[in-house]
Amino acid sequence: MISTISLNAFFVVLCTDFQIRYKLFNFFEVSELLFQSIYSTEFYLKLYMDPIRFWKNGYNVLDVVVIGIFTLPYIFVKLKGKHYPYLNITNGIQSLRILKLITYSRGIRTLITAMGQTVYTVASVLILLFLLMYIFAVLGFCLFGDPDGGDLDNWGNLAVAFFTLFSLITVPSSGAVERTGTLRRAVDGWTNLQQKLDDRNFALSRAFTIIFILLASFIFLSMFVGVMIIYTEDSIKKFERELMLERHMTLMEEKQVILKRQQDEISRLIQAKKNINNRSFNDLVKNFKKTLRHDDPMVLDDFGTSLPFIDVYLSTLDSQDTTIYKLQELYYEIVHVLSELLEEMPPKKQSQTSNNIFE
Repeated sequence: MISTISLNAFFVVLCTDFQIRYKLFNFFEVSELLFQSIYSTEFYLKLYMDPIRFWKNGYNVLDVVVIGIFTLPYIFVKLKGKHYPYLNITNGIQSLRILKLITYSRGIRTLITAMGQTVYTVASVLILLFLLMYIFAVLGFCLFGDPDGGDLDNWGNLAVAFFTLFSLITVPSSGAVERTGTLRRAVDGWTNLQQKLDDRNFALSRAFTIIFILLASFIFLSMFVGVMIIYTEDSIKKFERELMLERHMTLMEEKQVILKRQQDEISRLIQAKKNINNRSFNDLVKNFKKTLRHDDPMVLDDFGTSLPFIDVYLSTLDSQDTTIYKLQELYYEIVHVLSELLEEMPPKKQSQTSNNIFE
């Protein structure tokens, strides 16, 4: 399905070229029917397997919405004809079919979960930002929106003031593309906006611009990014814990399979001992060991073969080596001190001491 969705997205990209679409029109039409058949078959199979729990999964509902989007162009063509003015919109939203990849990617689902957890916190941040913009929009309209000598293009009314403040939040450093009317002036860089206020000799314009940029861009937007990062990290850690748990469960299942197989082998050996009275069980075990290969897995439940015990044992050996090394150093120091004491003693007394030592 991932390959199918990716191939479908690639065909959508090819359709954006008019010449390719004109030459391969029939091919694209057949491929659309094929992809729609595959997605519909997947939907019916999932619905057949579990018709109740299917609708409880939000990603399954997303797949249903994507399938519904598939059918929109055909519905409008049948009802309104090929020259329906909004048919291009339905063709454009066909790009949403790539959202089906979300169902098959746990990493993307983890990020979406993180975004869902940040809804309330992000909404609070956006509300605070809106209140800040409202205050500064009214203040900017009162300070710089004077009909006689004010900047009416950027601060003439509340709507234009909001748009101007939005351009200040994004902090563009240079002017935007040339456009007509108030829109061109509103999306200019913040330096151009400030230059227009300076040209009209507004005394508080620079303080107004600097304070708003510091509050809106450096504080609120940074707060927004910080909230997203915190929840994303939590979701990623949860995802990693789930992966570790799944791996542990897989290892436990493999261990149980190996143990079951070994128990069956032992039962077979015991049964063989009962059937052959002239052979001992030890001989059977020896023969069984001979049949084992070097790559056969063995489950060892003994404490002495566990990794924690081996780690503790090796650490203990390292500590013993360190202790012996320190004892050797102490012995060397004792010998050195005794040799110095012998050298400092008088010759007669030293000879007597030496004789006593030899004795």
